[in-house]
Amino acid sequence: MASASPSWAILGSVPRVLAADADLPPGADLSLALPEPPRVAILTIPPRIFPGRTTSRSFPSVRAVDASGLLLLHADQGPAKGPTVIDLPSRRESCWRPNVAGYFVLDAKSASALPLPNPEYIMHPGHLGLIASPADAGHYMVAELQMILGGDRADLLCFSSEAGEWVTKDVRYPLPSRPLSPNGVVSHSGRLWWVDLSWCLLTCDPFADAPVLRVVPLPEGKALKSREAWGLLDKYRCVAVSGGKLRFVDMYSNRNSGGSAQIGVWTLADPDSTEWTLEYEATFTEIWDDASYKAIGLPRKIPVLAPIHPTNPDVVYFFLDEHLLGVDVRARKVVECEVYELVAPPSQHVGTRFVHAWQLPRTPCSGNNRNSAVYVL
Repeated sequence: MASASPSWAILGSVPRVLAADADLPPGADLSLALPEPPRVAILTIPPRIFPGRTTSRSFPSVRAVDASGLLLLHADQGPAKGPTVIDLPSRRESCWRPNVAGYFVLDAKSASALPLPNPEYIMHPGHLGLIASPADAGHYMVAELQMILGGDRADLLCFSSEAGEWVTKDVRYPLPSRPLSPNGVVSHSGRLWWVDLSWCLLTCDPFADAPVLRVVPLPEGKALKSREAWGLLDKYRCVAVSGGKLRFVDMYSNRNSGGSAQIGVWTLADPDSTEWTLEYEATFTEIWDDASYKAIGLPRKIPVLAPIHPTNPDVVYFFLDEHLLGVDVRARKVVECEVYELVAPPSQHVGTRFVHAWQLPRTPCSGNNRNSAVYVL
């Protein structure tokens, strides 16, 4: 008898690329095994989606996931052979880019991949998000916030699956002159949330005819200087949805106990709030001293942050050596531990951007192994 499929997965951001298109079943653009967490699910795509060779510097990447079963994939299409020409009503330019851009919306339920038109319009994948339509099942929007440093206006570049084309919406940009770190875009409560782990969040409803950007600062005392820890913050911080609410997770030094490292989780009470509440915090010494940590035999070493559990905000995951640990931080106990596998990057570069806590659609899956539920392809 087949066991129930998992309700969520830890999805590796970097897919495995097959040697040939024919290695997938006829008509399929992807395959995806879904082991139960904390094992990592790996997406598999053919070379027709990513024709290059995967290296530590060049690889396809899942930029966003949605509970509808949709994934947003960035997959460059090879070296550019000439200048990139961008022709939009609000932006006309010619520039040199090393690669031909490629973006795809993947549907895990149908194993299909839809290439987004005019990928050259997209300026930075770190500001690109995906959200299912709350009003029309089956439709979605891909949106990128494009801003000019020092300006008080920005463009919200939107691709609607219903319209099938890109539309630019002019929005007021409410932040002062400082680069917005591209730490990803979260979909929550019918809105997109642009995350800067050093500063703040920006949020709006991209489906609105005239979207209004709103600023949500990080919890008090958590803002950093511009470009401070640039490129490293996803090892120690994340913003994600857990238990139906937006959470901010931070690893930091406890100034009250000799600088010992600890972790805290804050909650945004509701989508219209700007106030975060500290849910709990614990030192890593407390976790290391528990019998559950001693039982797994791993060193007393500061780990790297991985996802927060999407339905249980007490559980946070960490990378430690070759293992992925699930820790009930409130209880200071290890609840899960598995060896993990990622396609890329090397272990010294892992961080939260290389995994997604993905709540899966309520769709029957095939498979007769609790460690390998697979979508029908």
